[in-house]
Amino acid sequence: MSCLNYRVTWPVTVPAPTEMLLALCINIVVSVVGAGAVVRTIPAVSEMFINAGLFGRDLCKRDRTTKVPESMGMVSGSVFLIIMFLFLGVPFGQHFIHPSSPFPHAAFSEYLTSLLSICCMLFLGFADDVLTLKWRYKLVLPTLASLPLLMVYYINMGSTTVVVPKLLRQWIGLTLNIGPLYYLYMSMLAVFCTNAINIYAGINGLECGQAVVIGASVAVFNVVELGGYQSESHYFSLCIIIPFTASSLGLFYYNRYPSRAFVGDTFTYFAGMTFAVVAIIGHFSKTVLLFFLPQIFNFVYSVPQLFHFVPCPRHRLPKYNEKMDKLEPSVAEFKAKDIRQPLFVALRLLTRLGLVNLEEGLGEDGKMCRVNNLTLINLALLKLGPQHEASLTNKLLILQVVCTALAFFIRYPLADMFF
Repeated sequence: MSCLNYRVTWPVTVPAPTEMLLALCINIVVSVVGAGAVVRTIPAVSEMFINAGLFGRDLCKRDRTTKVPESMGMVSGSVFLIIMFLFLGVPFGQHFIHPSSPFPHAAFSEYLTSLLSICCMLFLGFADDVLTLKWRYKLVLPTLASLPLLMVYYINMGSTTVVVPKLLRQWIGLTLNIGPLYYLYMSMLAVFCTNAINIYAGINGLECGQAVVIGASVAVFNVVELGGYQSESHYFSLCIIIPFTASSLGLFYYNRYPSRAFVGDTFTYFAGMTFAVVAIIGHFSKTVLLFFLPQIFNFVYSVPQLFHFVPCPRHRLPKYNEKMDKLEPSVAEFKAKDIRQPLFVALRLLTRLGLVNLEEGLGEDGKMCRVNNLTLINLALLKLGPQHEASLTNKLLILQVVCTALAFFIRYPLADMFF
């Protein structure tokens, strides 16, 4: 189902095509400058972060003594916010130059609350890096950070009406107003986006790389939809996603193999909330989930460990083979009696399908079991064999691009068959 929303987000003065193009050109130029600022700032502040105790050691390298600055997502996030503050005068400045034109208060409030939600999540992600918060807080914090945005969405009379699939219209009708459930759904979207990127991580460049690919995918989708009836919403989304993608690309330059900067939860929270914000304000929340196909699969695949049906170590990184200088699937070991029988049946079935490698009857007493850690990274290693870290990252990012192509196919040719 897709959400209907015919209200104009940028009234009464929706930018003319020329003004919109000029604003986007300015946005791109400022974003490119921002990407350069990220590239120059990270080396300048790395020592400062290390001295503050914000560093890690790369466990997938032979040299594990080098201190790598962590939480560098704070740099890209801060540059992004500076870009957005500077850009504020472009879409709204004309109303100060020409006071006679009605000021778009609704659009201005959405712009500011979007930045507020992103800023809150950036701060909370940094707090998580410093304080190592428990998982239950990671579920609550995105919900709280999204509240200002949802409140403005409600005040601006955002639609909660969805289009019913063709097969159900004879019973339900063309549209259905789901009311408060839509706000719950948008809140859960913020939780999912922030945590989906967070749990699909662990090798150099993957966190930043997937964010760049998703950001570019959203930007392409916005450009395609600029000629539609919600062009103003997609224009707004573009104004946010272009600076985000550019600043993330600057961070990727240092996070790629061999990583000279770790992004930390600061970046994954910041990135996830940015995607949730553009999806909510741009009114394409279901489309943005299509760009998260690998993350959705990784989440579903990880459920047994995330909910501790299967033992879940704190870090599910691949195992580093020092002799080969390659990564192999990491494993979790447990006693057979600690796992419920239905789960065993499911793991055996997944083993036959080639999605899991379950080994039983281990140990001196034959009561131990071993299974690969349930992440898409380990599954890729299971199917492809040992991989060099850089090669594995590239293949996973290619998968992300392929899934983007699939997402566009689902969004356009396939969706027309059902709606």
